[in-house]
Amino acid sequence: MTNPVTITAPEGLPFIEIEREFDAPVAAVFNAHRDPELVKRWLGPDGYEMRVERWDFEPQGGYRYLHVDPEGEEYAFNGTFHSVRENEFAVQTFEYEGFPDVVAVESIAFEDLGGGRTLLRIHSTYPSLAARDGMVQSNMEVGLRDGYARLDGVLAA
Repeated sequence: MTNPVTITAPEGLPFIEIEREFDAPVAAVFNAHRDPELVKRWLGPDGYEMRVERWDFEPQGGYRYLHVDPEGEEYAFNGTFHSVRENEFAVQTFEYEGFPDVVAVESIAFEDLGGGRTLLRIHSTYPSLAARDGMVQSNMEVGLRDGYARLDGVLAA
């Protein structure tokens, strides 16, 4: 049984809030976001291959990766890591290259719940309500749930 993902898109605001608890310490959850070899094992929907071209999880670092679906269709994403505080917090931009120039700013907080448990909180701000709604309608929920379920396995290993 995995912990549920809570996704909130407040009416009339260009935000998405995501929360998920993990049965693992903050340092392990943070490292699974920092280490590109671990990221490749969990990020994205089930059945998709992930190719990481760049993953520098550090201040002023950047990333670009592709998800490849079972039919070979590629979906590319890129962004910049603006702030990264070990085991605490990160700020990044997020852009799906299929919709260029729609860039979200995301804050990611890693909260120690005690007892070797972590709460991950993500706040995404989109440039418009239409852009936010497009992300919500893109089936992002499936990719988040699938990915976080796989992250549980990565953290347990």
